[in-house]
Amino acid sequence: MSKLILANDGIDAVGKSMLEKAGFTVVTDKVAQENLAQEINDKHYIALTVRSATKVRKDVIDACPHLKVIGRGGVGMDNIDVDYARSKGLQVINTPAASSNSVAELVFAHLFNAVRFLYESNRNMPLIGNSNFEDLKKSYSKGVELRDKTIGIIGFGRIGQYTAKIALGCGMKVLAYDPFVKEAELKLDIHGTQGVDVKISTVPLDQLISSADVITMHVPGGKMITEKEISQMKNGVILINASRGGVIDEADLLAGLHSGKIAHACLDVFENEPTPNEAILKHTKISLTPHIGAATNEAQERIGVELAEKLIDALK
Repeated sequence: MSKLILANDGIDAVGKSMLEKAGFTVVTDKVAQENLAQEINDKHYIALTVRSATKVRKDVIDACPHLKVIGRGGVGMDNIDVDYARSKGLQVINTPAASSNSVAELVFAHLFNAVRFLYESNRNMPLIGNSNFEDLKKSYSKGVELRDKTIGIIGFGRIGQYTAKIALGCGMKVLAYDPFVKEAELKLDIHGTQGVDVKISTVPLDQLISSADVITMHVPGGKMITEKEISQMKNGVILINASRGGVIDEADLLAGLHSGKIAHACLDVFENEPTPNEAILKHTKISLTPHIGAATNEAQERIGVELAEKLIDALK
């Protein structure tokens, strides 16, 4: 049997080394989407790993009878026809634990950006900081503290729980919603101490939406925030999406920002990746990053290790 694995969107060096020590040959040369099926067949790859760039749809699955495993380096698998692949006998794996802390930290990078206007200040200071310093100082003098504010976390899996830990460390009140989680016990690791255990019970979605000062999304997909939900939110709410594009309806988001109902939005994901709506990109109340939630050195190594371990187990 072939022992070739195509890591089409790359894999961390540590994970690659683990696979090679297990006897596999790992190829990281990028194959264009339109040539993917032919390349897999020509080389007789038995496993394909992807991140978010490469799509593994029904046509690829049908065209590649030698393929045994599809691996997703990351959490969401919306770029893979998972159910269809499994119905054809393929194993489909992902790495849900590896990037949780990195995504949670990005959420708070955005949130601190928003409450102190850093995203807009960093756009304007290079342009007019030396000629309109006092005007900019006045414009950005209405910052707020996160302490004692309420954060609503929609989706209370690993990433949501890591986000809650940071929020608790900032002195925030945490509300969480998840139809599959009734409560979670969070271990707050505090250096130099034994840590603290905090139990969080989830609440109904409508309670969270109407009570939170900040709402952050950590769900696998679906349109969850539209004009209806926005109308039920506090005036001046901050919305954050580092999960999947489209979870927050972008047209309704823009309307909420225009009306002042939403004070700020923080987006790492977009409806039309990789060509987001220009109205979103140029809006003065939106903090933006290009889908980099898991893009830290530490997360990439953990993803590579977890992916390698699961591939070795699946192919042994």
